[in-house]
Amino acid sequence: MKNKIVVSFSGGKDSTLALHRLVQSGEWDINSLLTTITEDFKRTSIHGVRETLLDKQAEVLGIPLRKVYIPKVCSNEKYEKIMSAVIEEMVENGVTHMMFGDIHLQDVKKYRENMMGKTPIKPVFPIWGEESHQLIEEFLTSGFQTVVTCLDSQQLDHSFVGRVINRTFLEELPKSVDPCGENGEFHTFVFNGPLFQKPIQFTVSKEKTITKDVFTNENRFYFVDLLPSQE
Repeated sequence: MKNKIVVSFSGGKDSTLALHRLVQSGEWDINSLLTTITEDFKRTSIHGVRETLLDKQAEVLGIPLRKVYIPKVCSNEKYEKIMSAVIEEMVENGVTHMMFGDIHLQDVKKYRENMMGKTPIKPVFPIWGEESHQLIEEFLTSGFQTVVTCLDSQQLDHSFVGRVINRTFLEELPKSVDPCGENGEFHTFVFNGPLFQKPIQFTVSKEKTITKDVFTNENRFYFVDLLPSQE
């Protein structure tokens, strides 16, 4: 009997590739996708993608979706309280493991391990410690497609936001930038690939929105709006 696993799912390339690894292994009963949504904006946290497009992702992936709503200003204490209730429900559903798509950030991994260590659920990191260039190559070679939804202008020029990641994109990426954006340089939305029953149709807004960094109050993060297309 396969263990039930919940996938921590941002809608971006790393969590999608990690999910792909789980599916390919054939070792897991994938219970659901878990995504945090900023309730004030009805968008995925950090990535800033509309909730309607997240719904479409889950639909074409054919996997149930667990939505976790958090306020736009959310302390660790508040976040952990919300997650505790969600995890309790997961345990009641027979879930034994939870997957994360982290690659290199040791502090993030340790935080997740500590949080899961207080519960019966064990964390799983399918792509942890692997080389970013190899991971993005695997992602593209597998046939996945993804678009940059937001970026940190202190690490990457705003011209990269709204672009689809392909080999031209990677060639033009500054050497200082991790090709998976693991240091927060950019975040993405996956709209097609081998797990998808069909591509997700959308258009990219012409306008770029810049928001302030919560710590420095400086204009820093560029977003583009992905607008769902009528099918």
